[in-house]
Amino acid sequence: MTRLHANLLLSLVAIVWASAFVAQSLGMKAIGPVAFTGVRFLLGALVVLPLALWEWRRRPKLGLPALATRDWLPASCGLGLLLGLGAVMQQIGIVSTTVTNAGFLTALYVPLVPLLSLLLLREPPHWSVWPGGLACLLGAFLLSGAHQLELHPGDAWVIASALPWALHVLFVGRVADRLHAPFLVACTQFAVVGVANLAWALPFEPFTWPQVQAAAGPIAYTGIVSVGLAFTAQVVAQRSAQAADAAIILSSETVFAALFGAWWLGERLNAQGLLGCALMLAALLAVQLLPLVHNRLAGRREVLP
Repeated sequence: MTRLHANLLLSLVAIVWASAFVAQSLGMKAIGPVAFTGVRFLLGALVVLPLALWEWRRRPKLGLPALATRDWLPASCGLGLLLGLGAVMQQIGIVSTTVTNAGFLTALYVPLVPLLSLLLLREPPHWSVWPGGLACLLGAFLLSGAHQLELHPGDAWVIASALPWALHVLFVGRVADRLHAPFLVACTQFAVVGVANLAWALPFEPFTWPQVQAAAGPIAYTGIVSVGLAFTAQVVAQRSAQAADAAIILSSETVFAALFGAWWLGERLNAQGLLGCALMLAALLAVQLLPLVHNRLAGRREVLP
């Protein structure tokens, strides 16, 4: 998969995730956030399980070595813990904030990814990431109301989820590429998220089968489409995409979340919010196109006599 194809796939992932904000909000009316997260991620793990088993069986045919438990389980479980922490923090926040705000504030993980890449991995990103990240931050600030912005408990939870989201985006592609097993990594991390959240929910956030049935639609959509398909596509795409680029592209879910919120829930954006959307979309395009233009110009210089 080329870098451009990976970026386009990540853009599709962002659209799917944005639509899931609405389903998550509706699901909270019937079941608690931790339980909801646990059930939908277990469903996502079941969706990906056949692909993980197929991937495992075909490794010898591809000339890949067999994977010992120590090779894939600790790293995949670590990714699952990061993913679960980010998901449940965001889910708790959604209970007491708007779908639009939740989408906007989640974008705060964008500048963290290149910063963590530089600090932890000593890997400087392409220069376009820095203005792109700042444009995303400014866009999120405008979308959130700028001078009228007031942080409530729900908003604080969503903001806190930025760190585990950033760490997950930074490492998920590396782990999947090192193991040559994106479906196995995806399935394992989903199972870890599901089991950990349900283990917490049973004593502290008890729920009943009728509650699960009442939230069946949102659970099915977020479990099958958002987790099973979109999160798995993220793992596959990030094998070929730069982590910092991926963060900016995935942050476009905030723009699409606003559109879905307006379409289904009647939430509206003013002119300031629309400007924020424009800034974030500009950053999305810049981080995909500028490296391509730079590489083409560099290639032309190399062939000049």
